[in-house]
Amino acid sequence: MADMSLLLMMLALLLVIGAVAGVLAGLLGVGGGIVLVPAFFYAFQTLGYDGPQLMQMCLATSLATIIVTSVRSVLSHNRKGAVDWDILKGWAPGIAIGAVIGMLTVSSLRSATLQGIFGVLALVIGAYMGFGRSEWRLGQSMPKGVGRVITSPFVGFLSVLMGIGGGSFGVPLMSLFNTPIHRAVATAAGFGVIIAVPSVIGFLFLPIDPAYRPPLTFGAVNLVAFGVVIAMTLLTAPLGVKLAHSMDPKPLKRVFAVFLTLVALNMLRKALGL
Repeated sequence: MADMSLLLMMLALLLVIGAVAGVLAGLLGVGGGIVLVPAFFYAFQTLGYDGPQLMQMCLATSLATIIVTSVRSVLSHNRKGAVDWDILKGWAPGIAIGAVIGMLTVSSLRSATLQGIFGVLALVIGAYMGFGRSEWRLGQSMPKGVGRVITSPFVGFLSVLMGIGGGSFGVPLMSLFNTPIHRAVATAAGFGVIIAVPSVIGFLFLPIDPAYRPPLTFGAVNLVAFGVVIAMTLLTAPLGVKLAHSMDPKPLKRVFAVFLTLVALNMLRKALGL
């Protein structure tokens, strides 16, 4: 039986993490995973679970939460007719394949290597959030044929390497190919389901050393973190949406881009052992 004070501390940290992730997701339209992975990392590390597979647990647990939040999101968007099902159906097979490859890659890498990968990719996302322009275009429609076959697996692969859903890569990608932003956000929620389901199934079978495993961890997925974060994000995401409609989110995205850059740099520092 785990020490009760440790469990209470873990619960308190997860309540705060889930609340913040929910507000940011609703306010800025960013997936919770971009916040959850580093938050899980620091929470589990603080509680003494700083093992060689720490990042695997953080990525897997984040992706498990994305299954629930993405399904809820895509159903909500679909009621408003915002989901582009042609894009979703066409890109789903490649994204799923990329997600499976990503899960297998994550399972074979050291935690420090995954920290470095997260740091580099988070810097890219932070730079896009900070400096990207809505008018930037790579084409007038989403790639099809060979272009889609080559591109779609990278969406799933890179997302699993970061433990995130479809928003951080899918929304910029669709925007760059002339998809209206509301339709891109709605469709990317569907990407999240396709990314998270096959990868989490694989992570449930990944063995984690019991000495470094938080209570109620199955495979690499921690059920305590999963349950608490889901409950909190469902409560606080609507608050973030209300705030988004009452203020201009663009300056906040710049602030979040700076925050994300600092988090990424700290991850890179830890990965390098500095």
